[in-house]
Amino acid sequence: MAHIARKRFGQHFLTAVDVIDRIVRAIAPRPGEHLVEIGPGLGAMTFPLRAQCDALTVIELDRDLADRLRRRGDLDVVESDVLRVDFAALAERLGGPIRVVGNLPYNISSPILFHLIDAAPHVVDQVFMLQKEVVDRMAAKPGSKAFGRLTVMLQWRYEIAHLFDVPPEAFDPPPRVNSAIVRMRPRANPAAVDPAVLGKIVGIAFSQRRKMLRATLGKWLAEQGYAGEFDGTRRAEQVPVDEYIALALAMPALSEQALVGVDLGDDD
Repeated sequence: MAHIARKRFGQHFLTAVDVIDRIVRAIAPRPGEHLVEIGPGLGAMTFPLRAQCDALTVIELDRDLADRLRRRGDLDVVESDVLRVDFAALAERLGGPIRVVGNLPYNISSPILFHLIDAAPHVVDQVFMLQKEVVDRMAAKPGSKAFGRLTVMLQWRYEIAHLFDVPPEAFDPPPRVNSAIVRMRPRANPAAVDPAVLGKIVGIAFSQRRKMLRATLGKWLAEQGYAGEFDGTRRAEQVPVDEYIALALAMPALSEQALVGVDLGDDD
């Protein structure tokens, strides 16, 4: 019986064989690696990957799809909401580190990306299909319109590469947006910042993108007792990721009140 895509799960099933082959080649599984796939769906990527790796763990929320995958007998199926999965614990169970792949549900892609940050020390890399607009923001350079909160928060922790684009017709049903494949490699020695502090700084900076930072972030920094130099004549997208990180490292300890409203998610 054919499985009908469910809107509440954001399901769009990849069907284009040439695209699937290109993704699998980009992942390039090697013997001995521990692969974890998020949202395997009907198995378009799952089965070619399983044919090239020793073992594959899949995380699937849809009960019917999880049952179908479990019946194959050669997959480790975790039936769960991906946002409830402890990836660090999963890596330990599998004898990690792990490689994480998948066609992420576009409606919750940013929460998934941020959920994975804590597990970064246990991850070799992540190769995901995402909405192209999201990948553009993830890989953006300072000065571009795509550069924003998502850019800073993810580039602090990962090296990000936009691999290639995928058109809507590669899916069934086709999404209303273009898609792209991205590779994320955790940085070996990321700056030891408090994510809540970095998130607060970046959130304030991008809260009013058209204004110069002296009216937003500059004012807030002064209120927190920051005594360092800061060029407030720029706009938020003109400040490099490293400078945001340096600000977070230089800030005095922030009170709970100062951190109210921290948002690590997408741009406004």
